[in-house]
Amino acid sequence: MSHYELDVRRMLCPMPVIRSQDRIEHLQPGDTLAVICTDPGAKHDIPAWCRVNGHEVLSIDEKQDELVITVRVGNKD
Repeated sequence: MSHYELDVRRMLCPMPVIRSQDRIEHLQPGDTLAVICTDPGAKHDIPAWCRVNGHEVLSIDEKQDELVITVRVGNKD
């Protein structure tokens, strides 16, 4: 399992979700992806997308104006 980061700072909805989806498409089940974003809507949008697509949100860390949402990639079946 590997850990990756995706910087989507200064991107607004729906781009953080779209970029996360595009990145996760190239990862393996069990890998983790830390999505670094500034769009406050991502705090709800990325977890909702994960629920629909079988991925797991491990943490949501808020630091000043940034969010770091860490996702574990689920099976792609």
